[in-house]
Amino acid sequence: MSRIGKLPIAIPPKVEVTLDGRRVVVKGPKGTLDLTLPDSVEVVREDGRLLVTRRGESRRAREQHGLGRTLVANMVTGVTTGFTKPMQIAGVGYRVALTGRKLTINAGFSHPIEIELPAGIDIEVDPKASAIAGTRNQQGFNFVIKGFDKQAVGDLAAKIRDIRPPEPYKGKGIRYTAEKILLKAGKSGKK
Repeated sequence: MSRIGKLPIAIPPKVEVTLDGRRVVVKGPKGTLDLTLPDSVEVVREDGRLLVTRRGESRRAREQHGLGRTLVANMVTGVTTGFTKPMQIAGVGYRVALTGRKLTINAGFSHPIEIELPAGIDIEVDPKASAIAGTRNQQGFNFVIKGFDKQAVGDLAAKIRDIRPPEPYKGKGIRYTAEKILLKAGKSGKK
């Protein structure tokens, strides 16, 4: 039995869960999410909780048992409290600005990069620059990606980070706030 898969999922008071075969629909104050589970996993409502069980003992069923439970639990968490992904951009002239539903990123290219925000995703940008920890004297901006779909929040964060990943010498670039960058020593110079 999967240690994660066997844990029950509590249903908060403002959340409505609809089970239709393999399809799970979770509706809450922040939005609605739906998921179609694989054949080897099923969800059962019992005493105001959701239990995820597997239909067989095959390797595939055991693998998807914990995954299915985690996905359903993330749906319940997302529609109640939502998910956040704090990020930082560090470097001389590197900036982030939000105008309407469009995020504009200046990251050392000859042109600004604009990203249209998907539905259900919001971004908060700290308007003033501050020193970024883990860099060599770099100023930067902090911003937070928020949403009720964990996968959409993570996908957008990865897409933004891929624009200018942090480099290992000065720490310039876009990174997750909790990400640790090991800075390399530069050239030693003439002797």
